[in-house]
Amino acid sequence: MARQFRSNASDRGGTESPSVHADRENGEVIVHGMQGAVIGDMAQLQHLPEGVIDLDEFEDLFRTFERSAWRLETRQRFASDEATDTYRQFVKTGTVDWDADDPYCELIRSQTVQGKRVERVRIVDRPATAGQLYLLNNAKRNSALGEDIRNLWRADADRLRLPSEDFWLFDSRLAAKLRFDDEDNLVDVELITEPAEIVRYSVIRDAAWHHAVPYEEFAVRLSDSE
Repeated sequence: MARQFRSNASDRGGTESPSVHADRENGEVIVHGMQGAVIGDMAQLQHLPEGVIDLDEFEDLFRTFERSAWRLETRQRFASDEATDTYRQFVKTGTVDWDADDPYCELIRSQTVQGKRVERVRIVDRPATAGQLYLLNNAKRNSALGEDIRNLWRADADRLRLPSEDFWLFDSRLAAKLRFDDEDNLVDVELITEPAEIVRYSVIRDAAWHHAVPYEEFAVRLSDSE
């Protein structure tokens, strides 16, 4: 009987890890690519951290990733955003005076200037929530740091069967699942390195990225639909 696989194989420029395939029936993982790369990637995969980490440890992941950091955002709001002066300014005026030199900006800029990729897809409801509009405005600043930010309507995300998970995928080896409380506060992060799960997150990434729209184009479409 033919074997059925889930795969993270993609055509994203050849800079990712070798392809990983997971047998749907028995969970066996097969990795293929250049022999040296396969050995190196699997060795690193076996020694990556797992389990729940706090937010300070999570921030360190943005200092140590080697090639790519990719994010899926699915939430309607983030409590941490609503506690900021910039959020209050946005709600009041519809515009924000963004600080392009805060610690997060300096960290991301220091990575993208090295040629590392920082990318994200944000899911947006129709109509968009205040928090989603705030982040769409924020995309102008983050894009200037070297991030590639794209958006996807929730109806399209549902059609693609994207999960309602917020996560980062680092170097196609390490998934960081963000965990929130009932008040939409980020409380901790679960690190995942199990190969079949990395395949799943990679498939989610490729599907979302293929269908998402650059934030500038999405903002125009959103304005036209209002």
